[in-house]
Amino acid sequence: MTLRSTGLFVGVAAFAALIAGAANAQQKAEISITRQPGIFYMPTHIMEKEKLVEKQAEKLGLPNLKVNWVAFSGGGAATDALLSGGVDVLNTGVGNLLLLWDRTRGGVKGIIGTSAQPVTLITRDPKIKTLKDFGPADKIAVPTVRVSTQAILLQIAAAKLYGSDQWAKLDANTVQLGHSDAAAAMANPTHEVKSHFAAPPFTFYEMKTVQGARMIADSDDIIPGGISQAQLFTTTKFADANPKAVQAIKAAALEAIEMLTKDTEKAVSIYREASGDKTSLADLLDILKQPGMMNFDPTPHGTMVFAAHLHKIGTIKTMPSSWKDYYLPTAYDRNGS
Repeated sequence: MTLRSTGLFVGVAAFAALIAGAANAQQKAEISITRQPGIFYMPTHIMEKEKLVEKQAEKLGLPNLKVNWVAFSGGGAATDALLSGGVDVLNTGVGNLLLLWDRTRGGVKGIIGTSAQPVTLITRDPKIKTLKDFGPADKIAVPTVRVSTQAILLQIAAAKLYGSDQWAKLDANTVQLGHSDAAAAMANPTHEVKSHFAAPPFTFYEMKTVQGARMIADSDDIIPGGISQAQLFTTTKFADANPKAVQAIKAAALEAIEMLTKDTEKAVSIYREASGDKTSLADLLDILKQPGMMNFDPTPHGTMVFAAHLHKIGTIKTMPSSWKDYYLPTAYDRNGS
């Protein structure tokens, strides 16, 4: 090697080191992740309590990463916080992921899934046996009209039952109630809301305590194979600047899910302490024994069915060619759909 080539090598090496240093400087030392209450979000409560993101970040060479967990009661406020830069990563539904991916032209993408348990349509109305029995005056409680997972599932079901142009047939039946308020309405025999598209644990409380309660359909019926109910997602800007943090978040989610699978009782105890859920340990363990309730699945499921419906009705303008369009490469090792 000549002196000139050696000098060039040193110069290139120094430049590379400078670029690497700049990249490291861009990585945030403190990040914020949202979570919501309930069983769907059990993995992220465990991630918080056990400091799993911090532990995984240290393994990846980020020894002092600070993680703040921000609680939201629903996905709408969380998405606003992400777009405004108030938080860095969300843990919420696939509908919110698709909406933000579309509106930011690919600027928001998923990291990994965290749960795929079913949501269930329950009624106490004796005349309703199937979805076709809902009349114009029959109310169905959903978390958010038109855009919540439950509302979109009703649209997909209506399109299957009545024809693709009738996807909105049940929209007029829906009323917006949080799950706890909907459960209270279901327990009140004089309340006009006699049906609730419920998420666990409300599904099981209502089936156990509401007189005449029965299941009409669930998400697995409407989308064969089920649908991811919660996933972690972020902006591509954050992902590009903080690749190690993103990898740590994925690894932490997988670790929490493994803990739930291998030592469910310990994991649920951690969840109760982290979340403040007053449900007894025994009751939570019993709920998790019900069909589909241990489906804390990191693989995206049923998301393209959601995307196709949202595109057809104009809610999203761009139809993805694959679920990988709205997920980061962190999820590409999964067999998603």
